[in-house]
Amino acid sequence: MAVTLRLPLLSPPFYDQTANLRRQPHLHKLPQLSCSRRDAIILTSLVLPAISLAPPWSAAATDSPEKEKANVSSRNPFLNGIANTKSWSQYIGDGFSIRVPPLFDDIMEPEDYNGGLTYYGDKAKPKPFAARFASPDRSEILSVVIKPSNLLKITFLEAADITDLGSLKEAAKIFVPGGASLYSARAIKVKAEEKLKTYYFYEFGVDKQHVALVAAINSGKAYIAGATAPEMNWENDGVTLRSSAISLSVV
Repeated sequence: MAVTLRLPLLSPPFYDQTANLRRQPHLHKLPQLSCSRRDAIILTSLVLPAISLAPPWSAAATDSPEKEKANVSSRNPFLNGIANTKSWSQYIGDGFSIRVPPLFDDIMEPEDYNGGLTYYGDKAKPKPFAARFASPDRSEILSVVIKPSNLLKITFLEAADITDLGSLKEAAKIFVPGGASLYSARAIKVKAEEKLKTYYFYEFGVDKQHVALVAAINSGKAYIAGATAPEMNWENDGVTLRSSAISLSVV
């Protein structure tokens, strides 16, 4: 099953966790999924269960770097498309932090901060977004979604790491919507509290939108950050959006 971002509305420089945070060639197309609205794409890539995919998969690179981008960028071209986000504003949410691009506005509604729940009688409905920011013209969006990992994939034990959902290739069926053109996929390991935590990064295009998505798991919860923009904007703003998504840090 797959998860959706909310389009415009929705790999790690490696996070600088010491600061309390931190185009690629077309590879192949995934099976067709009709998307009529940009909003549906992000919410489809970040939040909702998706259609089973069976893409032809070319070998995706896997990185196991230390936190500092400077030490590895010269030998990893992937990092040349990442900006230093240390000077950006940091948003600290429930179990995560992320760096917000300059000039982006917080577009969460006031009721969205009510413990992440909306009440209907005696029932509580989870909010779709844990954080949401937009460019001044609202064409570019940064969103964070938190979902119980067992809603993404049924497991007998509580998922502790993104690898519990499967390999980078297998997890693409969850995070990349059908019909998307996958540009890049990376598994990135970051040292945190004396152990390595894996983050999965996917960059893809769908319905004239370009999306950079990073996902990680902690204590049975999946944290998914997605940065989205019209494909025509990506050449100018892609580095900023990709860097913001990759700054996701699960704490």
